[in-house]
Amino acid sequence: MDEIHQSFARQGLIRPREGRVLGGVLAGLGQRLGLAPWTARLLFVLVLMVLPGSQILIYPVLWVLMPSEETVAHPVPASSPSPAA
Repeated sequence: MDEIHQSFARQGLIRPREGRVLGGVLAGLGQRLGLAPWTARLLFVLVLMVLPGSQILIYPVLWVLMPSEETVAHPVPASSPSPAA
C-alpha cells in the first residue's frame, strides 16, 4: 500500500489539509488539475449524473489510495536496521 501512496504522491495526487469537506479527495484532484476545490466537486457531481452509482466505487477507492498531506509531509520511516554493537 505504501508503494501506491508513494506513486500517487509523485504524481501530485495528495489529499490536502485545507479545503477538505469529507476526505479531501476532490480537493486533491482539483489541486492536481489546477482547479478550485468547488469546481472539482461540481465536475465530479456532473460526472456522477452521467455515470450514476459510480460514486459508490470511485470516491472511497480514491480516499484509500490517495495519501494525506500529513503522511507525505511526515512519512513514517520503514523499520530501520538496528545499529551494530
